[in-house]
Amino acid sequence: MHKNYKRADGWTSKVIASAIEVHRLKGPGLLEPIYEKFLMCELALNNVPAVQQIQVPIEYKGTFFEETLRLDVLVDDCLLVELKAVENVAPIHKAQLLSYMKLMDIPIGLLINFNELTMKDGIRRLTLKSADKNMRSDSHMPFRAFGK
Repeated sequence: MHKNYKRADGWTSKVIASAIEVHRLKGPGLLEPIYEKFLMCELALNNVPAVQQIQVPIEYKGTFFEETLRLDVLVDDCLLVELKAVENVAPIHKAQLLSYMKLMDIPIGLLINFNELTMKDGIRRLTLKSADKNMRSDSHMPFRAFGK
């Protein structure tokens, strides 16, 4: 099992409840940056430790770069939340979230699309392969990209 899986799994219900509250109060049809601000406010009200727009050191074949990776929300260094306000979630949106999760070694990601009539229809949970399984002690874990 991924070392942060249980912690990330514990935060998912609070993040989903916060997204549902934002959607209940504001509904669909707004722009993504507005939902991001509302969600960050709701997470703070619920004592969920979350940051946005963090600097993530990136490694490629032994070379390290300091680039700004546009992350919508990172909860407690273990749960990645990608927000959308689109008519349809495309496969590339899921692929983008999975790429970020792999790059940062984050076991769980939530893809939340606020442009739905019912919020439950706009929530997708993604898990890194084998992150929720017991792993052998010699299993290779991906590089922890942001040095935690």
